[in-house]
Amino acid sequence: MTSARERGVAALVCAAGAGLTLLAAGQHWATVRAQDAITPFTQHLTGHDVGQLASALGWAGLAGLAALFATSGRVRAAVGLLLALFGAGVVVTSVTASRPAHAAKVAAEKSALMKLGAHPVVHVEPWWGLSMAGGVLLATAGLIVLARGSRWPGLSARYARPEQAAKPATGQDAAKPGKAARPAASGDDASALWKSLDRGEDPTDPEEDTTSTGTTAAGTASTSDAVSASTDAASRRR
Repeated sequence: MTSARERGVAALVCAAGAGLTLLAAGQHWATVRAQDAITPFTQHLTGHDVGQLASALGWAGLAGLAALFATSGRVRAAVGLLLALFGAGVVVTSVTASRPAHAAKVAAEKSALMKLGAHPVVHVEPWWGLSMAGGVLLATAGLIVLARGSRWPGLSARYARPEQAAKPATGQDAAKPGKAARPAASGDDASALWKSLDRGEDPTDPEEDTTSTGTTAAGTASTSDAVSASTDAASRRR
């Protein structure tokens, strides 16, 4: 069985256990009659009345079902342990609530007329057994998660954002970490680019670019000086 199927089976068992517990909690677990009282009185007790803890643990089991898909690793194993404890608590609470003495005590706390009855008659309904079965299923799901849950894939890993890793430099770029990408040459620098290629220089090298720029500037200055000298000589001859 694959890990995804194991997780699905555990989730199904957990949902069934919590569902049975909550379903049984809303039913009549016991009926108490005070026949010897001044006024005969009958009281019906539900699972919420005699076993409030079982109902609360059923809701906690549903919360644990959602945590099965939202966690992974050791956190999921901890969720499995909690589910097993919830199921054990449901079983103990259901067995305790099925005792006639406990039902009579709860009925006396809910009604003062029940205290007047010397010998209350308690009739226990079988719904507590359904609640106990739900606790067993919930504990079973918790043990499955505790034993196998750390190997199952998690929902958080599926929707996690991938980290943006920097692309490593390779080749000559790695040898020159200070080298930056040069912008495309404009139309004004086209002639200077071709001249640097004719001289055998690399226009992408910033050092050679600085040298070639200086050489070009020096050549331009020399040309300007020569033109100025020839103009002055022509003026003197006139």
